[in-house]
Amino acid sequence: MAEAHQAIKVVARRTGLSAPVIRIWEKRYGAVEPERTGTNRRLYSEEQIERLSLLRDITQAGHSIGHVAKLPTDQLRGLARESHGTDGQIARTRTTAPGTSTFLSECVAAMKSLDGRALDNTLKSAETELGAHGLLQRLIAPLAQTIGELWREGSITAAHEHFATAVIRVFLSQAAKPFGGTENAPVLLVTTPAGQIHELGALLVGAAAANLGWQVTYLGASLPAAEIAGAARQKRARAAALSLVYPEDDSRLESELARLRGSLPPEVAILVGGRAMPAYRDALEKIGATQVNDLTDLCATLDDLRKPGKKSKQ
Repeated sequence: MAEAHQAIKVVARRTGLSAPVIRIWEKRYGAVEPERTGTNRRLYSEEQIERLSLLRDITQAGHSIGHVAKLPTDQLRGLARESHGTDGQIARTRTTAPGTSTFLSECVAAMKSLDGRALDNTLKSAETELGAHGLLQRLIAPLAQTIGELWREGSITAAHEHFATAVIRVFLSQAAKPFGGTENAPVLLVTTPAGQIHELGALLVGAAAANLGWQVTYLGASLPAAEIAGAARQKRARAAALSLVYPEDDSRLESELARLRGSLPPEVAILVGGRAMPAYRDALEKIGATQVNDLTDLCATLDDLRKPGKKSKQ
């Protein structure tokens, strides 16, 4: 085996996997066997880092970690190539991967029972099975949509929605810690504008950006334009990400968005996504906001913003 010398924190940063997931993939599934120092610290070789990176891509594409963890590295490379489209982006499966529907059902049941421990345990199990990015793409994003649908049809109350959001907020804040950006990483503000009262989509955006190495400043829900702009100036943000979920007919939002664009430095990009985004498309086009359709689109947009010389539309 090649010389092992990378600590788990370095491996987490290079692979995009959290340290707990790496440990569980090692202990439970035998994905890698790191060497140990005299003080029992794990040390990983370049070959093992490659295996973990391949497993990350493969699980994000829909494969179960339990089915692929012990495959030879050459076979993992082949699966990873099959999982990428012609543009080099991961071609994620359109159907629900094995176990994902179970995780979703368990999360909904825990929410309806107001059982925080059960919800947190299910999220942890899903992170182990799916990986950090797979968790966001294949569980939390569908869960956010499901919660919104259940709330709108009256199957759950606002208390259930707030409860689930609180548990997920704490979980994502802990899960994102290993991915915290360096001091030189760009800053992304994440919030919802005044009147937009649901924040689960914003939490999802913040977690995805943190996984990509951005410094994320999360500002909560329903924040006035002046407050968002003030925070952006203080943090010297590269972009501000807004989640629009509910309501879809707020006549005040167009002027609020215009105030935000006028108050922000011109180099600060505005990214907007969420279920209610299409209802405000004209207003978003007027301020030159980048409209983000899903997490894959968000990740591509954030990567593009980090390119040298990239500027806001305004």
